[in-house]
Amino acid sequence: MKVTVIGTGYVGLVTGACLAEMGNHVVCLDVDARKIRVLEEGGIPIHEPGLEAIVARNRAAGRLQFTTDVAASVAHGTLQFIGVGTPPDEDGSADMQYVLAAARSIGRHMTDYKVVVDKSTVPIGTADRVRAVIAEELAARGMADTAFAVVSNPEFLKEGAAVEDCMRPDRIVIGADDERAILLMRALYQPFMRQSDRLQLMDLRSAEFTKYAANAMLATRISFMNELARLAERVGADIEQVRRGIGSDPRIGKHFLYAGTGYGGSCFPKDVKALIHIGREHGVELQVLDAVESANERQKHVLVDKVVARFGADLAGRTFALWGLAFKPDTDDMREAPSRVVVDALLARGARVRAYDPVAADEARRVLGDRPGLEFAASAADAAQGADALLLVTEWKEFRTPDFDGLKTALKQPLVFDGRNIWDPALLAQMGFEYHGIGRAGG
Repeated sequence: MKVTVIGTGYVGLVTGACLAEMGNHVVCLDVDARKIRVLEEGGIPIHEPGLEAIVARNRAAGRLQFTTDVAASVAHGTLQFIGVGTPPDEDGSADMQYVLAAARSIGRHMTDYKVVVDKSTVPIGTADRVRAVIAEELAARGMADTAFAVVSNPEFLKEGAAVEDCMRPDRIVIGADDERAILLMRALYQPFMRQSDRLQLMDLRSAEFTKYAANAMLATRISFMNELARLAERVGADIEQVRRGIGSDPRIGKHFLYAGTGYGGSCFPKDVKALIHIGREHGVELQVLDAVESANERQKHVLVDKVVARFGADLAGRTFALWGLAFKPDTDDMREAPSRVVVDALLARGARVRAYDPVAADEARRVLGDRPGLEFAASAADAAQGADALLLVTEWKEFRTPDFDGLKTALKQPLVFDGRNIWDPALLAQMGFEYHGIGRAGG
């Protein structure tokens, strides 16, 4: 099938590459000429495991192309995927300017039947707005009778595992009211469902709502466990043992029950805010989500609170090693990353921060800037050398079993703040470390 994907960011690029991998001829459009140039030269503008190989393979096979030519892109695909960003506006709502601009471009250039697919995370009712914008453009061109359909097909991609999620989806949500569009979407996704039919057909607004509801539920689980972790420390319980106990209940499950330094990234923070905003627009106060957001913002300060409890409020003259900058492993995404709050708070108290991340260092330099007291180390060992303590913020695999003997020698004192509970407190205590975790007795 011929497919156009508008937007070559995280969602658009992964979607386009995976559709090409299944034999479709995909054209990816972006108005950012620099980004297109990088892709045409074989580069990848984001870090995502497996993506570079799949893009290179399909470019070489001629199934995946990149362009800034809007007219040619609209002419190419019967299926027009909109995969542009929907960043949060000042009031927490999703900024729809890029989605609607993409829709207008389609309306200005289409000459035959198109299925316009909202792949971006969009507010409930966006399909109606996209349909109206396209109809307006067609009417202005004297082509009001040109048939088209709008479909909601939200993405459920985890950063760090997006290619796997796209190639082996656990569900494919399609919101549509046009039979021809439904047939085309079924045909497009059939190769992804050889073993079982995971396509869920629903109305447009329910499909749009499903994406927000999914992210809000996952964010709720995270904040709930972080709340319990705060209580666990006070009552002398270990949140890791509690997690295993409740996670073994099939009604609860094991996923997203890890206490830590809060969630970040491109999805959970903005989608929770957007859903709260949608609720208020319709006179519904989503009190649980208000609490989820509040708990998450507080949790991002938990490591610094522990540092202050240990060293005092004035951290001048102290140097802290920080392992992990990206909001999660296997990505270079620094959006809403807890590390940003940690770095800001430590620097504000006069401390120096020596940070290391195996992938996100360049993006962190861009986001955090050149600031007095902040330096970036070339390795985890270099970050720890001569530091007063180590703060672990992102649970990269290489941090799970470090050289603890070397770490003990490198630090001024054997003191660690484990923001992701990846280390065994008893083992570290036996090795002579002072250990502080999240929700762990004495932590």
